[in-house]
Amino acid sequence: MKSAPLAAVCLGLLLSCTCWAKPNGPKGKKPKQVIPAIECDVRAGKINLPEFIAKCPAHCKETKQQVYGSGVFASISSICNAAIHSGVITNAGGKVIVKKMAGQNIYKGSSSNGVRSLSLPKWRESFVVTVGKPKKGVIYPATLDYVPSRPTYVKTSQKEAKSPPVTTELPTAAAPEPTTTTTPQPSSTSSTTLAPSTPPPTTPPPTTPPPTTTKARAAVHKVRDAGNGHPYLASEPSASSRQQPHNGPGGSGPVFRGATYLNRFAQRTSAGQRRPEPGATIRRQPSSPAGPAFPRRDWPPASFPRPDWFPGTRHPADVSYAAPDSGYTWTETDTPGITVPRAPDSDGGRKVPLDTTYTRVEPVDSWRPDASIYQSGYNVREEEPAARVPEPASQGAPECKVDLVFLMDGSWSIGKRRFKIQKDFLSEVAQTINVGVTGPVMGVVQYGDEPVTEVSLKSASSSRELRSAIEKITQKGGPSHVGKALGYINKQFFSDANGNRGGAPNVAVVLVDGWPTDKVEEASRLARESGINIFFVTIEGADDVEKKNLIENDFVDKAVCRTNGFFSLPVSSWFALRKLVQPLVKRVCDADRLVCSKTCLNANDIAFVIDGSSSVGTGNFRTVLQFVANITREFEISDTDTRVGAVQYTYEQRLEFSFTQHGNKADLLNAVKRIDYWSGGTSTGAAISYAAEQLFSKSKPNKRKIMIVITDGRSYDDVRQPALAVHRQDVIAYAVGIAWASQDELEYIATDPDKEHAFFVDEFDNLYKFVPKIVNNICQEFNSQPRN
Repeated sequence: MKSAPLAAVCLGLLLSCTCWAKPNGPKGKKPKQVIPAIECDVRAGKINLPEFIAKCPAHCKETKQQVYGSGVFASISSICNAAIHSGVITNAGGKVIVKKMAGQNIYKGSSSNGVRSLSLPKWRESFVVTVGKPKKGVIYPATLDYVPSRPTYVKTSQKEAKSPPVTTELPTAAAPEPTTTTTPQPSSTSSTTLAPSTPPPTTPPPTTPPPTTTKARAAVHKVRDAGNGHPYLASEPSASSRQQPHNGPGGSGPVFRGATYLNRFAQRTSAGQRRPEPGATIRRQPSSPAGPAFPRRDWPPASFPRPDWFPGTRHPADVSYAAPDSGYTWTETDTPGITVPRAPDSDGGRKVPLDTTYTRVEPVDSWRPDASIYQSGYNVREEEPAARVPEPASQGAPECKVDLVFLMDGSWSIGKRRFKIQKDFLSEVAQTINVGVTGPVMGVVQYGDEPVTEVSLKSASSSRELRSAIEKITQKGGPSHVGKALGYINKQFFSDANGNRGGAPNVAVVLVDGWPTDKVEEASRLARESGINIFFVTIEGADDVEKKNLIENDFVDKAVCRTNGFFSLPVSSWFALRKLVQPLVKRVCDADRLVCSKTCLNANDIAFVIDGSSSVGTGNFRTVLQFVANITREFEISDTDTRVGAVQYTYEQRLEFSFTQHGNKADLLNAVKRIDYWSGGTSTGAAISYAAEQLFSKSKPNKRKIMIVITDGRSYDDVRQPALAVHRQDVIAYAVGIAWASQDELEYIATDPDKEHAFFVDEFDNLYKFVPKIVNNICQEFNSQPRN
């Protein structure tokens, strides 16, 4: 008889062990990466993801989808052809990972892996492509979002109400109040209470407001609704977003429980004191990042009626004339007998005793200006002071429109006293130069061991702000690494992010105590080639004995824009530095003498002389126009920068457009595209003379004159005399021959040395190879000009 219970116990233990041994569910499998497929024409900018994986099909190279840039591509480029260009995949297709990044100021075109990428001066977004092998644990989206997502806002619905809403009207409110359920109270005045389980019958509100005689200042968090057009929310929310109020202990005021604001544009619930539940902990939440941060006290106060259940004196109309808010907020405490202090007003200095079982008063220090209206407690909105009108932005001196940076010496060699003299000098320059949006802007970089931006070009919009920023600069110390500082301003400081305006000359003034502790020649050369006008102010320079300690002799002449004395200002003593303010300001504002602002890309008049003879053909002529457009893209085009004209010729000549006809790059490229193929014979010599007469005779004196002749055959007329004539006019001539062009004629046309200016290619499709060669040669010749 005892064996049966024993067997049952053993069976139970066995089943129990089996249940414990059984896993809770199937073993988790590693999620599989789903790779979405894309077409050859899909551009990175079409996909609204910062990083994603995709699969390219085969034969994208044949589609000729355009690519802009090398290594880093503009987002208007074909993803698949960019991947082929980078060598990430072959023309057979494959998987790629695309990562987006910030836009670049310039995208250089190149030819790689059978894909020719084009140059682009600037674009808002870039991307790079890598091999489509995700890192361990990284899962990319399985689908690609081709349409930018619009922000969606969650709206509450009527279904969210926890109890049947009943509207209760307040006697003097202009707008409907939140839905409430009420229960009869033994006192003469009714108050709203949340029913514990089932909704009790509703009762009408009192016909008159409570007969209180004091005006309590339940001043609370001074916050604004970042999503509403006005800081004061006078209207009431919909029933779906309202909460059921109930009286706190003692009937001192309503309490809102479980208030949830799903939509940052939803309006505030009706005003009233917010009391916590017993034992609850009140936490001040950080402000919501959803809306913009508005400055404090921006708007005049709104007029709205004070709720009837507010425990204080009620004015008949509004509180727009009340005294300024005293800044108190309701929070949790156990201390009894506390009254709410308020600022003096027309009612006198009376206080209103309140039930304090769950409340206490905190001082104004607990108010935080960044708190969100939906995360703070109940607000009583009182009159705000009139908004302070911001100081209008300074316009500056328009006759001195430069982007200026001072490289101040922060090395230990100058000491604290001379560092203070240096700051005073910069402050006086800032006052004299009259900083403003249409005039000069000024920044400061302190150098020592490492350069540091103290004031960027966009940090100060007026001389007053700039002087205040200069006053806060502290000495960093270290050696005098001027060369490193010049490289820093070239690569980082004069950027769009730092406020470089592009249309104003870039000027750098270097203040150096004695001499630099590193070499400056190479960094200065690169800065000059980028268009930066470098001035040197040397204080207490090296004497004959100290010159033996110099790392680089004649460092000033190797660094400045020109060695004619205009860009170098030696000062015998730090105490004489102040006398330099006016002369220095006059020089940096002399735009005509800031010659380093002219670069190889913005100081040319370029004339294209294009063969339109019958041997070229319509298709090849379009290829020639693409070659012209690719060269044009490399330059800065405007009325004051590089200008471009074009002549097409057969037996006759036709001016397609002059230097002054197209003042921006977009119009110019469209004009090149619209050139119609002419067809006829080949008179290259006459075309060169025609270009000299129609274009170069109207060239500006400060422009470098460049002629690029493109022909596919031998000329029917002589080219020697016309070529010599344009050479005498200081025109730099390039000759590009295709197919049947004569090599000796190309050498006659081209400026010496021929190998740098004459090019031959056997097929029109290979013309693109000469774009970087021609542009690089133009820049090398420009930068090799004498600097005296």
